[in-house]
Amino acid sequence: MTVGFVMLVHEELHRAEQVARHWATQDCPVVIHVDRRVPSAKHDPLVASLADLPNVKFSRRHRCDWGGWSLVAATQDACEVMLESFDQVSHVFMASGSCLPLRPVEELKRYLAARPQTNFIESVTTDDVPWTVGGLDWERFTLRFPFSWKRHRKLFDKYVELQRKFKVKRVIPEGLVPHMGSQWWCLTRQTLSAILADPRRREYDRYFARVWIPDESYFQTLVRKYSNNVESRSLTLSKFDFQGKPHTFYDDHLQLLRRSDCFVARKIWARADRLYATFLRSNHTLMQGTEPNPGKIDRIFAKAVERRTQGRDGLYMQSRFPGSGVDRGKTCAAYSIFEGFSDIFENFEDWLGQAVGARVHGHLYAPEGAQFSGGGETSSGALPSNARLRDYNPCGYLTAMLWSTRGERQCFMFGPRDNQYISWMVATDPNAQISVITGAWAVPLFKSNRNFADIRREAAWLQKVESEHLEILRSNHTKARVRIWTMADFIESPMEPLQAIIDEIGARNVRRLAEAPRMVDLTGFGQFLQNLKNQGMHPYLMGDFPTNNEPDRPRKEQRRPYLVR
Repeated sequence: MTVGFVMLVHEELHRAEQVARHWATQDCPVVIHVDRRVPSAKHDPLVASLADLPNVKFSRRHRCDWGGWSLVAATQDACEVMLESFDQVSHVFMASGSCLPLRPVEELKRYLAARPQTNFIESVTTDDVPWTVGGLDWERFTLRFPFSWKRHRKLFDKYVELQRKFKVKRVIPEGLVPHMGSQWWCLTRQTLSAILADPRRREYDRYFARVWIPDESYFQTLVRKYSNNVESRSLTLSKFDFQGKPHTFYDDHLQLLRRSDCFVARKIWARADRLYATFLRSNHTLMQGTEPNPGKIDRIFAKAVERRTQGRDGLYMQSRFPGSGVDRGKTCAAYSIFEGFSDIFENFEDWLGQAVGARVHGHLYAPEGAQFSGGGETSSGALPSNARLRDYNPCGYLTAMLWSTRGERQCFMFGPRDNQYISWMVATDPNAQISVITGAWAVPLFKSNRNFADIRREAAWLQKVESEHLEILRSNHTKARVRIWTMADFIESPMEPLQAIIDEIGARNVRRLAEAPRMVDLTGFGQFLQNLKNQGMHPYLMGDFPTNNEPDRPRKEQRRPYLVR
């Protein structure tokens, strides 16, 4: 009693020859089907090279198309040759030309000998199949598919649409419950011979000839009719991506394949010399009856699929640019935006950098160009300070900066004079921490020595821009952590909001702030705002600012005098 291998080959015939010889020299019969599209110049040398092995035979050739009946017909013919030529075969193992044995053949023989009546084949109903890709599950059994999905896509789609429109449905042969699964199976001789010798085989063949991808449903359905001893799993490691395409294994997957404990793997890259040299050697390490467990590497494949489909948070690159609404995270790390702080505090960037230990930039989106920390013309990731280059893709500029500085907290200033294109992005980014002192943009105008008519015109424009920006930050779609103070409220008690901001950033020094940064001299600022009002411009974003010569400042508490006796 032994196991026989049926191989479907259509390319890389030299690799198929290596694997066939490996099995045949260890007393395992092999029947090879070579696609009829393979020219004789390649087919004949393969036959000649294996002529020295009496237990290797070739079956009648078919022209095989993906998803067509020809694959099932080729399998049927090869299996018939196997059953007729080799009486000692107890199990028939389906493989392809790109399959590679991962464990010694003796272990597979021992494993099957301990389970003489067990059929190993994925066989589940359409309701339980999670891998159907292409929009067809139950319909593949009730519609006709005379056109190739790959070669005649438009005809395929039009004919499906036409059948749906006129509600055309095929009758499933009586007694059959359609099942699906991998075409790489291992069936007992009794079950396989019963399928091939069934009196109703012609009826079944005629029905499945118009089923979509019948090689994934023909044997998977009929095995349920002839056997109650079905292990709904494959002994072949075969992984598929989110598009339903098989993963290809390369040399650097060597340790991964060893961990799977499976007997055979597909699909192996034809030039993976290391894999073929390792697994086809005669002194291959025995695993002492270890149960095949592809689940050991399922987590790695799931992670690979997730990485391929969703990428990494905040990484934008030409090889995987996320579509709108598909990406999970806009940026890769937390960052802080300060609006108005550098207007009312002197050297605020330096003070903040010392307080939180982060890299603090000036106005990254200033009209004249990005103000990098340290005053350089380029930043990490070769980002230029040039405003024209930056404004070509303002959002990409920010995401690239955050990606290039992963592990270091980034902070920068922002205001109504800056490019506002990033407003929606940062507002809907959970990584953003946005602190706003409204109306602080008026301080530089107050300090400027310009004509008041020009000041009034620019103040009206800046207030309009900031008002629209605040509307975005207060939107229901905002996911950023946003804090907003009016200028009047903030300068009345600046220590508490500054402490809250620093605590949220997670500064290295967790002690309470001893003092606030130095505030600019605001003497006369209230009168300045009143003058704007008198000129017809209403500066409402500053809050209820006092009109006397100096805004209220927090005063130190005076201690009451006492006597010591």
